Amino acid sequence: MRELLVEELGDAGYRVRAAPGGAQGLEVARSERVDLIITDLRMPEIDGFDLIRDVGALPDPPHIVMITAFGSIETAIKAVKLGAYDYITKPFELDELLLRVGKTLSERTLRRQVARLQREVERQYGFENVIARSEAMKEVLGLVARIAGSTASVLITGESGTGKELIARSIHYNSPRARQPFVAVNLAAVPETLIESELFGHKRGAFTDARTDRIGLFAEADGGSIFLDEIGELALPLQAKLLRVLQEHELRPLGATKTQRVDVRVIAATNRNLETMLADGSFREDLYYRLNVIGVDLPPLRGRPEDIIPLAEHFLAGVGGKQAPPRRFTIAPDAQQILLGYGWPGNVRELHNVLERGVALARGEEIRADDLPGHVRERKPGDFLAAAVARRMTMADLEREYIERVLEDEGGNKTRAAQRLGLDRKTLYRKLEEYARQGSPVATDDDGGPSGGSRG
Repeated sequence: MRELLVEELGDAGYRVRAAPGGAQGLEVARSERVDLIITDLRMPEIDGFDLIRDVGALPDPPHIVMITAFGSIETAIKAVKLGAYDYITKPFELDELLLRVGKTLSERTLRRQVARLQREVERQYGFENVIARSEAMKEVLGLVARIAGSTASVLITGESGTGKELIARSIHYNSPRARQPFVAVNLAAVPETLIESELFGHKRGAFTDARTDRIGLFAEADGGSIFLDEIGELALPLQAKLLRVLQEHELRPLGATKTQRVDVRVIAATNRNLETMLADGSFREDLYYRLNVIGVDLPPLRGRPEDIIPLAEHFLAGVGGKQAPPRRFTIAPDAQQILLGYGWPGNVRELHNVLERGVALARGEEIRADDLPGHVRERKPGDFLAAAVARRMTMADLEREYIERVLEDEGGNKTRAAQRLGLDRKTLYRKLEEYARQGSPVATDDDGGPSGGSRG
């Protein structure tokens, strides 16, 4: 029988190794890459059940199909419980066995693909992949790292486009729930009449169009996390139902007569001021405190200018990698200055869109100033001061940065820079010497271009 199966499986295109018993088969599985083991139940030394146990302890264990003449249901159940993928009873047709082999290997391939995608997702949302050069974002990531292992509800606040869903995914994929579902829903995008059904599901006949049962997003996320974006848009009656789910860890689909238990971590987000909504009665106080067990406040992009260029380069790498053929884009110095001087009302999302547009318009592999939208190039009078306020700059810091920018704009010519600043040359020299002692990135010749370094 063994020789017949080797011949038939080989003719079907498989690479096959044969072993005369369970012990020898286990040695093959330990020393070589094996995807599938077809084993008898009754064998000397190690029977099929022992082989299943021992193979299950291997790293990336092969799938197992057991062949047995003892085709009772008890034998099959025991084999599957121990870890066998399938079983087949003697006598059997070779075509049936080949069909089982093909099905088993296909399922193994699918599992490997899912595991690989899971690892890629976990790497993508690892803390090391979140751009955080600014102290503000480093503090956020430090907090996220501390709370990821918790089961407590999280409320993420911040302006639209600051990356609230990215932080929610980072919390989930760095938690013990990482291998379980992450389900995201934007409550503002779901019609109010459908939100209850969307979140909690419904039974057939619960309303006019309910032709079949539908599982809700909370049940879909069971064991994992659910991200409720724009939580401030949830109507008061639904706030009460959400509160019950958070308190009791159970829900009742529309039209159902029984409740069902769910184990879901809730991560909510909003760009609205929920405390103001508490005051005017449009958001429940008890729900607010249930959601805001741990609060994470994301700073706007204008408040963390140190992250602008690293984020832009990160986005360019992603967009450029999707080109055919892949291209590696850079940002010209004048374009960098424009990006740094803009106020970014749309935050990180707007920056991504601007860079995507820049790639589409770029003549080569460098994003230049004229590749950026007009409203970004036209710096508004308050942009520089708004950025300075957001960065909590002192008057001395503001003066130093302004002097350095004017000197850079004048090509390092101190005479013209002094005139433009309304300073005499000696005062400008004294200030530049002070900055040099403090580690200023700008050092220039007497009336020429940079000599000791350049502005970074």
